[in-house]
Amino acid sequence: MGKILVVDDEQSMREFLAICLRRSGHEVEVANTGEIALGKVAQTAFDVVITDLRMPGSVDGIALLTGIKDPATPNAATHRPEVILVTAYATKETALAAMKRGAYDYLTKPFQVDEINAVIDRALEKRALVQANLKLRDQVAGRWRLASLLGKSNAMQKVFELIGKLHSARTSVLITGESGTGKELVARALHTEGSRAKMPFVAVNCGAIPDELMESELFGHKKGAFTGAVHDKVGLFQEADGGTLFLDEIGELSLGLQVKLLRVLQERKVKAVGSTEEVEVDVRVVCATNRDLEAEVARGAFRADLYYRLNVIQVWIPPLRHRREDIALLAEHFAREFAAEHGRAVQLSAAGLRALESYDFPGNVRELRNIIERGVTLASSPTLGAEDFPLRQSRPSAEVPAELPAEGVDLDRLLTDYERMWVTRALEKADGVRKRAATLLGISFRSLRYRLEKLGLGGDKPEHGDDDPDPS
Repeated sequence: MGKILVVDDEQSMREFLAICLRRSGHEVEVANTGEIALGKVAQTAFDVVITDLRMPGSVDGIALLTGIKDPATPNAATHRPEVILVTAYATKETALAAMKRGAYDYLTKPFQVDEINAVIDRALEKRALVQANLKLRDQVAGRWRLASLLGKSNAMQKVFELIGKLHSARTSVLITGESGTGKELVARALHTEGSRAKMPFVAVNCGAIPDELMESELFGHKKGAFTGAVHDKVGLFQEADGGTLFLDEIGELSLGLQVKLLRVLQERKVKAVGSTEEVEVDVRVVCATNRDLEAEVARGAFRADLYYRLNVIQVWIPPLRHRREDIALLAEHFAREFAAEHGRAVQLSAAGLRALESYDFPGNVRELRNIIERGVTLASSPTLGAEDFPLRQSRPSAEVPAELPAEGVDLDRLLTDYERMWVTRALEKADGVRKRAATLLGISFRSLRYRLEKLGLGGDKPEHGDDDPDPS
């Protein structure tokens, strides 16, 4: 049995349907206008709405149907009822318009009670199946979700497992990975899933603040400490006291500030610029970088002592091309998010998903999110296909043309694409571990590092002991 809303401007028809449906065991409410019906749908989870087609006012049966099926309608996303239209003025055009807008069925007056009961029973069966599918989808998504992170690939499941072991520890964590992989989301998951969740989470991009202001941002300053210091300022360490301080792009920090940061990490005390007093802080520091900090240490651009202090535990976020099984999951999540935001009813086609899964995503999850947002915003149909996604490149092909094209070739680009293809495949096969990838390619570790830098593929997964075996 279901919860049913009957909408008709004729009192006799409302009362007749309400009596018949209640006798069949349904819970029934009534409304005499489309405007009232929309208000009821927004507040109550109906299973079926039975509405007359022609009604006075600005909301007739078709407008009511459209409003109910609109994703932006309150309550519609999780409790969208099936809609049955009834009318004494049936035409082929109105029937087509109703079905196109999502009506479950269309009945012509006069009708038999048994006839409408049969239609309602079928509508309830469909709704029960839809609700079961939604519940299953949410359960499945829950298995592959941690905080704001999504991923069913083995690589992301390992990240989730590592976060589960680390989230309540005080240990410093270094998050590595390419731009757009979601390093800040991992930092927030470490915070929100742990014992510091109710305390502040403070994030700062070390590359976005000029070096001469960064010390004041981190540690604070006293009034008059420098020109423009017209009042005391509390630094980010003190703002994050009891919680987490996330230092994004830590590799951008100058050597001078690295020394001061190291001291704070060791002493757990901060001294504001222009002050002689130190203040104790209880802060968990989580850092992130898309740079190879080992290489930065080797060339003297990053302090070794700070690196080892930060790199107590390292969490590597794999690039999207290393976890292609997550692409569809993420794409469908973003499509639902932007469809709700823009009030659009859209879904991804199988061809569209295949196109996304074959793309290398140099911008990673951030690029995928932007592509889906653009597709949903500009969609001209309810289904998004490959043509709706501006993919900048296709995955390099190993096929070699049988003969030189008449227009010639760009040999340097072809060789670079071919090299990138095999280096990427070796990294995928080696689960991102560079030493194993170098062995698979038959080259030295140092040669692989050179190629990664040249091809813009830096930031791949380091492993304990994944050092250059030949330091000379």
